[in-house]
Amino acid sequence: MKAFFREIVITAILALVVFFGIQATVQTFVVVGPSMLPNFEDGQRILVSKIVYRLHEPQRGDVVVFQSPTSRREDYIKRIIALPGDTVRVNAGAVYVNGTKLHEPYIANPADYTLKELKIPENNYFVLGDNRRVSNDSHNGWLVPRQKIIGKAWLSIWPPDRWGLIPDYHLSEQLASSMSSMQLTYKVRQPS
Repeated sequence: MKAFFREIVITAILALVVFFGIQATVQTFVVVGPSMLPNFEDGQRILVSKIVYRLHEPQRGDVVVFQSPTSRREDYIKRIIALPGDTVRVNAGAVYVNGTKLHEPYIANPADYTLKELKIPENNYFVLGDNRRVSNDSHNGWLVPRQKIIGKAWLSIWPPDRWGLIPDYHLSEQLASSMSSMQLTYKVRQPS
C-alpha cells in the first residue's frame, strides 16, 4: 500500500513539475484584430516562447508578444523593426533602419504615413504591425520597453491551414534582399 501511495505522489510531483515547466517556457495567445495580416489572422492561436529571450536579446524581424503600452489587460503582437541605438524612419511607405531601406516581404500594404527619423533609446524596441495601414504600433509615438516583452511568436497551432513554425525575417536578410534588388535594377539599366 505504501508503494502505491508513493507512486501516486511521485506521479503528481512530476506532473506539477512538467506543468509549471511548460508554463514558464511557453504560452498560448490568440491574435485579435487585423494588424498583422496577411501573416496572422484574427482568431489565430500561436505558441509564444517565453524562454528564448533569456538566452539572447530580441532581433530585428522577430514577431513578439508584449504587454500593451496603454493597457495592462491587453497584449499586442507586432514585428520588431528597430533595436536600441538604431535609427528608424518611414518615408512614402518605405521603412529605413540606420539609413538603409528594408525589403519587407511580409507586408501586403505599405504604410500610408511618414515618420521622421527617430533614434531608439536604450532598452526599447520599435515595432510595427504587418498590416501597416490599420496597426496601432510604434509609429503612433510609443516604444516597447524590454521588460514588457513576453516572448517570441514561435508556432502557429490554429487554424490547421496555418500550422507550423513562424518564419523569421532578420534585418540581414532584408538588407541583402534590398541590395540584391538594387543590383538587379542597376544591371537592368546598364546599356548593352
